[in-house]
Amino acid sequence: MDRAQGASRLPSADAALGPGPFGLPDCPPEASELRGRVAAFVRERVMPAEPVLDAGGPAAQAALRRLRTEAKDAGLWALPLPEEWGGQGLPLSRYAHLAEAEGASDHGPAALGSGSLLDVLMLGRHASGPVRERHLPRIAAGELRTCYAMTEPDTPGTDPALTATRAEPGPDGTWTLHGRKWFITGAGDADLVTVTARTGDELSLLLVPTSAPGFRVVRELPVLGVGGQWEIEFDGVTVPSDHLVGERGKALRIAGERLRLGRVLRCLRWLGQAERAFDLMRDRARSRNQSSGPLADRQLVQQLVFDALLAIRTTRPLVYEAVARLEAGDDARVETGLAKVAAARMLQQVADAAIQVHGAAGLGPDTALPGLFRMGRAARLLDGPDELHIAAVARRVLRDEGGAS
Repeated sequence: MDRAQGASRLPSADAALGPGPFGLPDCPPEASELRGRVAAFVRERVMPAEPVLDAGGPAAQAALRRLRTEAKDAGLWALPLPEEWGGQGLPLSRYAHLAEAEGASDHGPAALGSGSLLDVLMLGRHASGPVRERHLPRIAAGELRTCYAMTEPDTPGTDPALTATRAEPGPDGTWTLHGRKWFITGAGDADLVTVTARTGDELSLLLVPTSAPGFRVVRELPVLGVGGQWEIEFDGVTVPSDHLVGERGKALRIAGERLRLGRVLRCLRWLGQAERAFDLMRDRARSRNQSSGPLADRQLVQQLVFDALLAIRTTRPLVYEAVARLEAGDDARVETGLAKVAAARMLQQVADAAIQVHGAAGLGPDTALPGLFRMGRAARLLDGPDELHIAAVARRVLRDEGGAS
């Protein structure tokens, strides 16, 4: 079975709207039809293109351009992006249901134009007027590619106070950057990168065009054998004064806004990927016959199926609680931490169980399972390792007299 055949094992668009085995929360009526259309687009258009997209290079860029054109023609482009910059302005509570369907493929958000949501919101809130007007419509349209650079070699990502990249002010108001960043998603073909840098004793954010002299892509950093992450260098890169994002010294506050939403979006997408792995596992258990009968009749396989379903169903309410608190403007740090740890563990568990049920076939190139497992393992480090969130949530709960409610 090839990757495209594996994609066809997903539920139909109509089935995705019903409760199914996954305990989907109530989807607002106005979002139900749209969720079905998004699910169908990802299943029928994006997933068959995954081998090309995963390989990178000119062929992947051409495939992504084609998918983006198709998404625009289908009215599915940039669903959660603000309308003022060319998006469709869906609120988080409605977009959450679509984010699961988009995220069933790691390439879904990029193909459907929602992958730039965090950059568009951050720059829309904090960039200077000229930068917003010049760049945001093109970012939202998919004409400019962006990335976000915070993590550094030899510097713990959990301790931004140790950031070594620095930006020095010039007499004319410009900023000149020196330093390296690594594990930067999409930096290899990005047009703009938002950089966390030391400006004196504090940390600030600067928007850097990758065409600027002194910017260099050092190398691609394969993650468990697959690319997409990059190491980059700033060797005397100078940017104008209006490329400071937000106030000087406010990088951590702005990054906090970005990370809280970003973690919840990842969780929603990981739910979609876990459902994909679960469906592949269930189909394999039903269809694989041995001399003693189908795999589905074996109690150990039933245990794997049960535990995977339990993990998905118990994780989803945590994620949607974080969604609700974020949209309400409430403090969602505990809910986001719980959801992030639970969703990362859940995806790794479900993908691992699906591989086990497939046997050797689950390790090879004929299903999406190796990629789903790879994402599950990486999820426990992305946007802060499990240990960071566990400690932060525990400290906050221990200080709070309100208990676990």
